[in-house]
Amino acid sequence: MSTIKYPIGIQNFRDLRRNGYIYVDKTDYVWRLATTGKYYFLSRPRRFGKSLLVSTLEAYFRGWRELFDGLAISGLETSWDSYPIFHLDLSGENYKDARTLYQGLNFFLSEIDREFGIDTTGDLTPALRFKSAIRQVAELTGKPVVILIDEYDTPLTQTIHNPQLQEELRAILKGFYGVLKPMDGHIRFAMLTGVTRFSKVSIFSDLNNLRDISFLPDYNAICGISESEIKAYFTPSVQSFAEARGLGATELFERLRINYDGYHFSSPERTEGIYNPFSVLNALISKSIDDYWFETGTPTYLVSLLKDRHYDLSGLNDIQISTDELSGLDIAMSNPIPLMYQSGYLTIKKHIPDFDLYVLGFPNQEVKKAFTKFLFPFYTPVPNAGRSVWFISNFIKDIDNGDIDGFMTRLQSLFADFPYDQVRDIELHYHNVLYLVFTLMGYYTRTEYRTSRGRADLVVFSRDSIYIFEFKLDKSPEEAIAQIKATDYAQPFSKDGRRIVKIGVNFSSLSRNIDGWIMEE
Repeated sequence: MSTIKYPIGIQNFRDLRRNGYIYVDKTDYVWRLATTGKYYFLSRPRRFGKSLLVSTLEAYFRGWRELFDGLAISGLETSWDSYPIFHLDLSGENYKDARTLYQGLNFFLSEIDREFGIDTTGDLTPALRFKSAIRQVAELTGKPVVILIDEYDTPLTQTIHNPQLQEELRAILKGFYGVLKPMDGHIRFAMLTGVTRFSKVSIFSDLNNLRDISFLPDYNAICGISESEIKAYFTPSVQSFAEARGLGATELFERLRINYDGYHFSSPERTEGIYNPFSVLNALISKSIDDYWFETGTPTYLVSLLKDRHYDLSGLNDIQISTDELSGLDIAMSNPIPLMYQSGYLTIKKHIPDFDLYVLGFPNQEVKKAFTKFLFPFYTPVPNAGRSVWFISNFIKDIDNGDIDGFMTRLQSLFADFPYDQVRDIELHYHNVLYLVFTLMGYYTRTEYRTSRGRADLVVFSRDSIYIFEFKLDKSPEEAIAQIKATDYAQPFSKDGRRIVKIGVNFSSLSRNIDGWIMEE
């Protein structure tokens, strides 16, 4: 079997095709975009293939037919006309001030001047230079220009915590992107991509003919790898991976699905789940399941937003949000959830069309586990995410050994060592720490376990026992035990065969810690 070349980090379509890297064919989307519309916007998380899509569009509009031999578009396109291309990528720069953005835009426009032999330096602002460049190049070549802007929002996402600078950058971009509308007669096609959709930037208010395809079912799989694509393109790779690990191919496909699948950018009832392409490719080439995508970025800004907004972490896996909230992100952001969705940490789990609501949750095991582990040091005295694994492993050992007193004492230490001058809402902090501990324990725990008569706060499973926890605030462990009995939380496990232990716990807002617990069988 020939060696498969995986395009990890390859974002240039020409390089990918000329050098024999495996390519998941998305060219039917390219043809559809080019032949059915003119102005588009696409939002997708980082490392999901946006830049490769933009590069593919550039190759198509340059008329590089030979690069598309054997791909879907070769049976659709007949003319292969070429157009002048303006390709701007705003990633890869640290936008520490307005001057940096001015320099970046002016460098792009100077490259346009050099490529086409025009001069826009007499115009005073990047917006005016951009407008002049579009007009001059269209008149010089006799063809309308194609404008491709990748990661349009990078200056804005980098300055979330600096509102004053953000407003300066917003004003610059407002003028720059606003050029597209008055220059419509000189433009053949325009595509803008980014992670987020900032509703106050003029491209969304002034360009009323801009088509946002981010939530359309027909474009759900335009980036990433769908379930059918992973079977069509990567079955030999999965078989090789499985053999190297002593597994069956079916089992390995399931592991890949659990860890990397689950993204939906439209109604899950109408679309396939999408695998994170960066994680899948890294897993296949490394022959190891790991947190590849998460490790390429640290979502510290998201954690800060969650803490600043006093967010109840237990709600992260079952959030209802309207379409307007999800698609039109305001940088002022009173709600961090739209940014978590657009950044790829949450995805659409269900669509409720009658109320135009989406239900969001973690897309897969990689994101849920890694994000929770990353959160842990921000809410506990544990110094870093790596130490979190060691800490949680001790909780699991306590459960495996049936040492509930040890488990509870360890839990007490998490609250006792945390500097409470950093905590504004004691009850919420208490709930968030419990959520993080129990989530990181993984299959051992089920939070908010629903029964026919209510919801148990926590059910923990070990080899020989099932522990049912009820937590109270400023009451007593006896009241917690009484609730477990009154609602018969143990009934669903009566035929399980394992020992059932009821545990009542009270948390005191005065001592800011667990002040007592009792156990009954």
